[in-house]
Amino acid sequence: MTFKPLFSLSYITLSLTTLSLTAGLSTVSAAENSDNIERIETTSSRIVGNENNVGYIVSSITEDTLDLLSFQHIQESLNYIAGAGVQRGNGQEYLPALRSPVLTGAGACGGILAAEDGIPLRAAGFCNINELFEAHGEMAQRIDVIKGPASALYGSNAIHGVINVVTPDTTRGGGLLGVDYGSYGFHRVKLRQGKDFGDSGIGINASITRDTGYRNDEGVDQEKVNIRHRADFDNVSITSGVTYTNLDQETAGYITGFESYKDKQVARSNPNPEAFRQAKSLRIWSKVDWLFDNNSALSITPYVRDQSMDFRMHFLPGKPLEQNAQEGVGVLTQYNYIMSPSLNIDVGLDAEYTQGELIQSQDSETVGSAFLVETVPQGKHYDYDVDATMVAPFFAVNLQQGAWDISIGGRFESMRYDYTNNMNVGRLSEDGSECGFGGCRYSRPESGKNDFDNFSPKLSMQYALSDTTRFYGGIAKGYRAPQATELYRLQRAQQVTDLDAVDATNIEVGIRGELADGSYVLSLYSLEKDNVIYRDSDFFNVSNGETWHRGVELTFNYAINSRLSIDFAGSYSAHTYEHDQLSGEVNIKGNDMDTAPDWLTNTRLQYSLTDAIETQLEWQHVASYFTDPENANEYEGHNLFHARASYAVSDNMTLYARINNLLDETYAERADFTSFTGARYFPGRPRNFMLSATFTM
Repeated sequence: MTFKPLFSLSYITLSLTTLSLTAGLSTVSAAENSDNIERIETTSSRIVGNENNVGYIVSSITEDTLDLLSFQHIQESLNYIAGAGVQRGNGQEYLPALRSPVLTGAGACGGILAAEDGIPLRAAGFCNINELFEAHGEMAQRIDVIKGPASALYGSNAIHGVINVVTPDTTRGGGLLGVDYGSYGFHRVKLRQGKDFGDSGIGINASITRDTGYRNDEGVDQEKVNIRHRADFDNVSITSGVTYTNLDQETAGYITGFESYKDKQVARSNPNPEAFRQAKSLRIWSKVDWLFDNNSALSITPYVRDQSMDFRMHFLPGKPLEQNAQEGVGVLTQYNYIMSPSLNIDVGLDAEYTQGELIQSQDSETVGSAFLVETVPQGKHYDYDVDATMVAPFFAVNLQQGAWDISIGGRFESMRYDYTNNMNVGRLSEDGSECGFGGCRYSRPESGKNDFDNFSPKLSMQYALSDTTRFYGGIAKGYRAPQATELYRLQRAQQVTDLDAVDATNIEVGIRGELADGSYVLSLYSLEKDNVIYRDSDFFNVSNGETWHRGVELTFNYAINSRLSIDFAGSYSAHTYEHDQLSGEVNIKGNDMDTAPDWLTNTRLQYSLTDAIETQLEWQHVASYFTDPENANEYEGHNLFHARASYAVSDNMTLYARINNLLDETYAERADFTSFTGARYFPGRPRNFMLSATFTM
């Protein structure tokens, strides 16, 4: 079943009007929001408690939900967000998807911005596809998700949305000690402790994870810590934080062969026992909040990043080693000026300077086959440095008039790259010699500079039909500058790139409301992307792609009775290529994008056996999807069931039990197809369990 036609305006208007009238007639009183129902939160503004900015709708996964889930991988929690289709790789790796197909390729990480406490995890030109493992989601207060372009506030990389991990304010006191123990050698210790001195406070939030893994020769050792300090004065509050993460991972690669994930012996195998990933990250920040007499407010957040990562690229010919690092400083600012009770203005200036470096090298020579005609030489493939500077002023005008809330704003962002090639130029071996038949696979441009300037406007509106029902809608433009790897990591005969920034225009309408026993959000969106960067049939990086993303999303919760409730998050979408491009001998224009299931749903049924015992049954549905742009190969999809229970032994102690993949389904976390390997998969884990105990202080 394919969902390709654009929604007609008359259809949208009729559907929303009908739903709003129904909701209005059935609404009795406001109910508490569900764990992940969309609402305006501080992720949509840097000003604490500022709900005047109606520019963004935020979906949240709360601490209670995260406690019951106690995820081993952040993908498990993002299943609760309508429109999110993140696919888990091996260890802590993943490929992101948010109102999009699963994003792959050198710059795919630039489609969704990942942040912790509102600060992007990485600089705009140096994202990493797995970067959320550098956020402390395992012990988060909540995880916020903005869907659709958020470039007007967050800048480059926020085309499809923002995932923001919000850590707890440990400076207010309290503590926690938790232990998780699960199948396949998984165990984790969690510690949280804080001290509130009144006008100041200090606290720590830490976790240590060990996972020997389901597959052969895989495993994860991971440590994360947040340290926070707060100092309050008459009208100024200064909160400072440090986040440090360390990942030491032995990685299992793809298994190959059509539906090989269904063979349990093959599923446990590891064709790449040499693969690994070692990553360290350090972020230091200090947020200064001023509150003025007229309730205007100013927020300034300077920060420092220091990150490094080494990993074996087991998915490439020759399995080269990549070593990358980045160091940078930046500042986020926002001033919210209250002009009147109905009008306020946000202005701000963000700036950042980053020094990045990358080396790719290979221990031995690899000669191409019939499919790979070029030589992959021994020695260094790339060795370069990039200094990047970003400056971005932004504004928003927020008006409340009667039943209307209107926000209009925009951001101008200027990105500058200064690239230094530390090797010879062109398609040569490290020693300067030419490769054999077919030439060298890798090519290096000469040192140079690249500039990208972009403006991202946004208009959003809300209309209160009643105290409990609101229409909302808007139009926004998002963009991302090309990543350093797209500009300077060239292949084959390409000597220089001429890439434009990817831009996207999104139109969205929706309705959200509260019922007597629940709440709901219904959204319809259409997002068109231009200048999409991809690697063409000559292996040249080009930016003339066009794609179209549209869908309908529904999130709701409903209390069936005092003991039984249901939560649902689902989406029906279509993601298609809109440009002429030959893949093999097939023009993919109009084809479904690969790894883009049309249906994604998550349903949770929760039953309270007693006031102290909660149980939950979750059903995760992923529809079938094509695994190649030609739409010639397909994955059949899967349905997973998970069971969970919690028992509050006392006010200070809670026990948890979880069974994942309750029916022992054989499935693939990720299915893919390439001309070199054919069908390949990351197999899902069979039925497994986890027991936990949490003590609060």
